[in-house]
Amino acid sequence: MAKPREVKNKKWTKPRYVPKRKVCSFCKDKIKVVDYKDPVKLRLYISDRGKITPRRKNGACAKHQRLLATAVKRARHLALLPYVPLHSRGTESVGLRH
Repeated sequence: MAKPREVKNKKWTKPRYVPKRKVCSFCKDKIKVVDYKDPVKLRLYISDRGKITPRRKNGACAKHQRLLATAVKRARHLALLPYVPLHSRGTESVGLRH
């Protein structure tokens, strides 16, 4: 059996950065279906600009991220969630013609 390599000068070695692994909140709570009729919960997964947050930011697994995106799109269609943030809806914004 091979011995693990030893570091000669241990006090000069830099500790490696190992990020803490995010756990999917849906898997943790054993939620199988993401409900589109619950805008309070879905709002946690939407940015301040009205975009769906990516997996690397919200920590959802691939399966639940797909379900989450579908639920957000359905809630937007039924006007439970906004497509755009409130401050972007004014007519005095730059780029809009009168």
